[in-house]
Amino acid sequence: MLRQSLLRRCTPIRRVCGASVSAPAVSKFQSRAVGLIPTPRVTVRPAFYNAFHHSRLLHQGTATAAETEATDAEPAKDQTMRFEDAIDAGIHPNLIRAVRQDMGYEYMTEVQDKTVRAALRGLDLVAQAKTGTGKTIAFLLPMLQRMIDEDSSLATRHMTKRAKPDDIRGIVISPTRELAEQIGKEAMELTRHTGLVVQVAVGGQHKGSMLRDIQRRGCHLLIATPGRLKDILEDPSSRVEAPNLAALVLDEADRMLDVGFADALEDIQRLLPDVKEKPRQTMLFSATIPRNVIGLARSMVRQDQFDFVQTIRHDEAPTHEKIPQKIVILPSQVNLFPALYELLDREVAKSKETGQPFKAIIYYSTTTMVELAHKVHATMRRSRPNDIKYPFTYFIHGQLSQRNRTHAADSFRRAQSAILISSDVTARGMDFPNVTHVIQVGRPVSREQYIHRLGRTGRQGKDGEGWLLIPAHEAEDTRRSLGDLDLVRDTSLESSQTLIESEEAGMPQIFEDVRSAFEHVDEQTLTDAYTSKFGHMPRCDAQDFVDDTNKWIKLIWGWPEPPRVSQQWVIKRGLRNVQGFNVGPQNHSPGNMRRPPVNSRRTFENRFERVMHENRHTDSTGHSGHQHRRRPRW
Repeated sequence: MLRQSLLRRCTPIRRVCGASVSAPAVSKFQSRAVGLIPTPRVTVRPAFYNAFHHSRLLHQGTATAAETEATDAEPAKDQTMRFEDAIDAGIHPNLIRAVRQDMGYEYMTEVQDKTVRAALRGLDLVAQAKTGTGKTIAFLLPMLQRMIDEDSSLATRHMTKRAKPDDIRGIVISPTRELAEQIGKEAMELTRHTGLVVQVAVGGQHKGSMLRDIQRRGCHLLIATPGRLKDILEDPSSRVEAPNLAALVLDEADRMLDVGFADALEDIQRLLPDVKEKPRQTMLFSATIPRNVIGLARSMVRQDQFDFVQTIRHDEAPTHEKIPQKIVILPSQVNLFPALYELLDREVAKSKETGQPFKAIIYYSTTTMVELAHKVHATMRRSRPNDIKYPFTYFIHGQLSQRNRTHAADSFRRAQSAILISSDVTARGMDFPNVTHVIQVGRPVSREQYIHRLGRTGRQGKDGEGWLLIPAHEAEDTRRSLGDLDLVRDTSLESSQTLIESEEAGMPQIFEDVRSAFEHVDEQTLTDAYTSKFGHMPRCDAQDFVDDTNKWIKLIWGWPEPPRVSQQWVIKRGLRNVQGFNVGPQNHSPGNMRRPPVNSRRTFENRFERVMHENRHTDSTGHSGHQHRRRPRW
């Protein structure tokens, strides 16, 4: 049933048992998805069966994951279960007490209702569900209940048995550190009135400290990223084992496979108890069901005891259709930061006039650009007049320590008004309430990434808007990838219409402010940002791109020439015949002509703490690749 139900998603599906299916193998999991294994008959509840067969979104390509990301988790109160009623369905009162009294939820969302009902029957689940719909509680409640069913002493805080590191009863695997931390917080809230001990293990944590905490406090439920979980289970000195594993959850399975965790997941499965010897319930959640997810499901779930849960309605509008989106095409990279700060000035001033919060995420595609942006922003924030003083600002990228990433994410999540400068580590799965603006600076790496980022706003029925700022040489690439989306060209920013060719011609004030802010950025950060641009080059004339980048350096950085690079660096990037590079020894850069060198040995964490200190003292996817795309409106 699993093979027929999940693999043949691009045609109307017939309920066939015992038939074989073959298809080209693309990965180790895809090969499993099409193996010639007789399929056992499974009894499926008609509601789930019909939802599965008649879902349009299930039949679409991998972009569906982004485009159908949740924006409305409000329950249909006349159709969904009350959490209190779940006690009669088999959920322990102490778990429901946490949901009702501590978390303040009365009704289940549609996703929670469908998932909890199916999971309480004891079957393995393959669920197509989106982020933002309450699916974390949807899988945690039945998972925790199954752990309590196997050991009733875990239901109360005054349990007689102490938690041990070598007796883990439940595992949740998440693709990112931030999402794992988020799930961990919800799990800790849910288990507040029970004896269950929750631990989180992610990369970026100090492994020794994390293991000492597990050995000291024990662990019943472990939430982990794939790499760190594999590392712990393979290390005999960790003393972390799961011989009595009752439940396993894989959240955002498609994302885990997209970022290369296929091998780690296979190793984890090998390290866990054989399901034939110790039965467990496995729940796999994915926003889309491509072939590699089907293969993963075949390797994880019990094929004679599984159910498919469809939580995406065929008539549900994708995120990007609900959010106003504007694109600003700039004449040059010179205009990029001035346009961003003109937009911020305007929107912050508007929020102060209306009394409404301003909560924005500003996305850049690389860590080095986030580093540059937050340093520029620190100066720009200090220079703004009081009537448009920016709110508290945080930044996140992949090279920050996990402690600092968690601190920034949690602080931004709690803030009513704030700005988060981020790389794509927060673009998927993260729940930041009440984000009013998503501003993407520069061309996103893909269509899906653009939509994932955009999905951070307009959630749970709230208003939001998206902005995309790109220089003209990125416009053609952007049209290719985003041309069928409802992006409307915006020309309201004066900075987007200003063409600056030389310093002598004079620059508008916002350009002068940005240039002054760049003068406070250390040389190494600027050099790193320069070289990173050539790892993310648009498909345009290479000479035009280099010339425009050099103009940005001269007019905005204030450097007479670009940072020095080696001839080998130029050749490696296929730019041997392009003029405009400053080729030579790299022991000093043109920036030294402008100002004294800044200590570049300062770590990311020290810079993070400095920015936090400054802030404290200045402020109290339904798309298929085969579909016809419209011509862009812009």
